[in-house]
Amino acid sequence: MKRRALLKVGTVVMGTTGFSSFLPKWLSGKAMAAEVFEVTKTEEEWRQTLTPEQFHVLREKGTERPRSSLLDKEYGEGLYRCSGCDLPLFTSATKFDSGTGWPSFYAPIKGAVDTSTDYVLVLPRTEVHCRRCGGHLGHVFNDGPRPTGKRYCMNGVSLKFVPGEST
Repeated sequence: MKRRALLKVGTVVMGTTGFSSFLPKWLSGKAMAAEVFEVTKTEEEWRQTLTPEQFHVLREKGTERPRSSLLDKEYGEGLYRCSGCDLPLFTSATKFDSGTGWPSFYAPIKGAVDTSTDYVLVLPRTEVHCRRCGGHLGHVFNDGPRPTGKRYCMNGVSLKFVPGEST
């Protein structure tokens, strides 16, 4: 009986995951591409200014492999800026070791990021993107430390660290 229940659940999960590509754009989180941002470039211009991995994450909402970014273990003082438009996003004072393999922060710089809901993995998640260029940064979860209780789990390639810089 347990095996049958497990097979049913697995079938439902696999079916809905495949189905998510057919969801309307507003439901899948892909509608953001139609938004107008302060910094806008054509796809070709983005490709010329970003590395292939940065382009995949920032412009195609990809995810880098966990523990692949040197920024995950960077704990020097400084600012974390958007790799796409250089906007300051996070300070080193809000960075913490989440153990997830991605750089994590408990709060962004005020007004630096925006969020939207994506359903790429069927269940809703809160996507974090740069408010100036719309670049995909990662996701925010409600399992972070005090004082906010948030964990901004960011892709390292979407950030660039500038040591010694402050807001």
